[in-house]
Amino acid sequence: MTDPQVAIMMLALFILVVLLGFPIAFTLMAMGVIFGYYAYYDPTRMDMDSWFWFLDNRIFDLLVNQTYSVMSSDVLTAIPLFLFMGYIVERSNIVDRLFTTLQIAARNLPGSMAVAALITCALFATATGIVGAVVTLMGLLAFPQMLKARYDVSYASGVICAGGCLGILIPPSIMLIVYSATTNVSVVKLYAAAFLPGFLLAGLYLIYVIGRAWLNPALAPPPRDEDMPDIKGWKLYWLLLTSFVPLFLLILSVLGAILFGLATPSEAAAVGSLGGLILAAAYRALTWERLKESVYLTVRTSAMVCWLFVGSWTFSSVFSYLGGEHLVKDFVISLDLSPIMFLIMAQLIIFLLGWPLEWSEIIIIFVPIFLPLLSIFQIDPLFFGILIALNLQTSFLTPPMAMAAYYLKGIAPPHVQLTQIFSGTMPYLAMVLISMVLLYVFPGIALFLPEYFYGR
Repeated sequence: MTDPQVAIMMLALFILVVLLGFPIAFTLMAMGVIFGYYAYYDPTRMDMDSWFWFLDNRIFDLLVNQTYSVMSSDVLTAIPLFLFMGYIVERSNIVDRLFTTLQIAARNLPGSMAVAALITCALFATATGIVGAVVTLMGLLAFPQMLKARYDVSYASGVICAGGCLGILIPPSIMLIVYSATTNVSVVKLYAAAFLPGFLLAGLYLIYVIGRAWLNPALAPPPRDEDMPDIKGWKLYWLLLTSFVPLFLLILSVLGAILFGLATPSEAAAVGSLGGLILAAAYRALTWERLKESVYLTVRTSAMVCWLFVGSWTFSSVFSYLGGEHLVKDFVISLDLSPIMFLIMAQLIIFLLGWPLEWSEIIIIFVPIFLPLLSIFQIDPLFFGILIALNLQTSFLTPPMAMAAYYLKGIAPPHVQLTQIFSGTMPYLAMVLISMVLLYVFPGIALFLPEYFYGR
C-alpha cells in the first residue's frame, strides 16, 4: 500500500470512528500519532539500548509543537473572551426584557411574536455567537409564549431554531475566528465580509415569517390583550431604553473597535467581557454562582476548541506528509471542473458533513483540504469562508442531526414532537440556499465592506 493510500485510509477510518461516537479531538490526536508513527518511522534513529527507544519518533515532536502553537495563537485568544462575554450576557436578564419590548413594538405586524423572537435571536446571537445558548434560552422564553398564543408548533419552532443559528454568521462569530486561525485570513476582513450576508439572511427570515403569517393568519393569530404584557406609556420607552440600548451599545462598541482598527479582536473581546460584567451588575444579575458557571462554560468550550486544533493540525500534517493532500488535489483537478462547479461540489460536501459533524470539526479538519484548490480555481478564501458560514447554518437545521432542533426539543413541552420541529426548519433551509445563490451572483454582498475599508 502506497503512502497516499494510507492517507485516504486514515481519513476514512477517522470518519468511521467518529460515527461510532468517539470524542473527535482525541480521535484526531490518536489517528495523527498512530499514522504519524508509521509516516515518520526511521529505524536509523532507534537506539535499541535505550529504555524509551520506541519514543524516538518525530511524531511526538510534532504533537508537542502543534500544542504549543495553538496555545500561543493570538487569534485564538479572542475565543474564550467572546465566549465569556456571551455567557455573561446570557445570564444578565437582558434578553427577556428585550423580547418583551420587541413583542409590544411589533404587535401590529403579522406574526408579531415570531418577529420579536427572530429579532431577539439575531441580537442575542450577535452578542454570544453560541447557538445552543440562544436556542435554549429563547426556547424557554419565547416558545411557550408563542404556543400559549395559539401559534402553529412547526411555525414557532422554526423561528427559534433558525434565529438561534444566526450567531454562526453574524459577527462576532466564533466560527469566523476559527476559520481565520485555520486559513490565515484576517478576522477583521471576515467580520466585515459577514455583516451584509448575515443581515441578508436575517432579512429573508423576517420576510418569510411575516409573509407566511399574512397569507395564513391561522399559523400566527393576532395577539390577544391577555397575551400581551401590560406595559404602556413611559414604562414601554423605559423598558426599551434599558433593554435594547445597552445590548446594542455593547455590540456596537466591540464590533466598531474591530472594524475601524481601534482594537484587535482579542482586545475588543476583553472590552466586551468587561461590558458584559457591567451589564450583569447593572441588572443585579451578577452573582457568584452565575460568574462561576460562566467561567466554567467558557473554559470547557475553549478547551474543546483548542484540543480540536491540536488534534486536527497533527492529523492534517500527517495526512499531507503521506501525500493525501496531493492525491485529493490531483483528483479534483482531473475532474476538469469550472469554478462554479467546484464551489457547488465543495459546498455540497460541507452540507453533507454537517449531518454527522459539528461546524468546528468541519472548519478545522476538512476546510484545509479545500484550501490548496482555491488558488487553482481563482476563488478568494475570504469569499469561500462566508459561503461556508452560510452553508453551516444548514448543519444545525437539517435532519436527522439538526442540533438546533434537539436543543429545542430538550426544553420544549412534552406534546411537541421532533418531527414538528424538523418540519418548521425546512423553509429556512430554502432561505439559506437563496442567500448562497445571491452571494455567488452578487459577490459584492460579502466583498464590498472589506474592499471599502481595507482594500484588496
